[in-house]
Amino acid sequence: MSIEICHLSKRFGAFRALDDVSLNIASGELVALLGPSGCGKTTLLRIVAGLDMPDSGSVLVQGQDTTDLAVQQRRVGFVFQHYALFRHMTVFDNVAFGLRVRPRRERPSEGAIRQKVQHLLDLIQLNRFGERFPHQLSGGQRQRVALARALAVEPKVLLLDEPFGALDAKVRKELRRWLRRLHDDLHVTSVFVTHDQEEALEVADRVVVMNAGRIEQVGTPDEVYAQPASAFVYGFLGSANRFEGHAQGAEFHAPGLRYALPEVAHGLDSPAVAFARPHDLDVHRHEPGADGLPAQLLRQYCRGSNVLLELQRAGLADPIEVELPRERADHLQLRTGETVLVRPRVLRVFAQT
Repeated sequence: MSIEICHLSKRFGAFRALDDVSLNIASGELVALLGPSGCGKTTLLRIVAGLDMPDSGSVLVQGQDTTDLAVQQRRVGFVFQHYALFRHMTVFDNVAFGLRVRPRRERPSEGAIRQKVQHLLDLIQLNRFGERFPHQLSGGQRQRVALARALAVEPKVLLLDEPFGALDAKVRKELRRWLRRLHDDLHVTSVFVTHDQEEALEVADRVVVMNAGRIEQVGTPDEVYAQPASAFVYGFLGSANRFEGHAQGAEFHAPGLRYALPEVAHGLDSPAVAFARPHDLDVHRHEPGADGLPAQLLRQYCRGSNVLLELQRAGLADPIEVELPRERADHLQLRTGETVLVRPRVLRVFAQT
């Protein structure tokens, strides 16, 4: 089922949670709403679900305007961060709940319900846990039960609000891989909210980056990471070093840095901010008069096959992070406290107005 979000706006008192948001989601897509706390992503999800009403705008599912429909009429599955399972019910009864409370004329037979629930328990790999209660399961298992319960009613759309936010890092990684495989099997149009960049980039078909109630960029994981549309998107996705400076002509200038901007037309004259990923920077031993940004090595530590350097610029609080191949770090043999020169291999520059 496709979803068309048209010019949604929503205020809570003086706070503008959504500001004229429009978005199209194709049938069968898995889309991540990504952004910092308070950016509007959960409000957008709740409006699609029917849990909140917009001040203006509309939501269409498969061309039908569902903006004023009650939650029960929308055929939407919703999975919360904290499971929201019924503690007094077994796993089996939790999954069956949505089917058993349907109006009598729409309710399947008990035999059909049992068959469907058993199929879902097989799907979430908990077929031997049907008679257990939620408190007897791990956090990851409880979240899979919550997902099965949402799927039991055959939703047109599956919505997930920070579904793995309450779990530890290892379980999160396992579950997001499992969710991706499950989606590839079922092809239910799905939208999930997260503030975890790695989670969004790993799981989603497309990522919607939000900030201050508006959409900053929509694209595939590779597009939003490698071709960020704004300084906010670049700074929010992954590790990034930020350099304040000035774009003039076809060059970016900052103290100790000078970088050619071949894609920029000559004649630009504007304050600018530049970003570089840790692996897009290199360090060299300090030589008086040589090009590069002077910085002091605070510490270095291994990160797999690479070495991460943490450097301090004089007069600035934010450190610089540089990621080097281990062979390069071994060759340099840098010492803590040593002053080095930082040189960018790649900079992404955004003019500031």
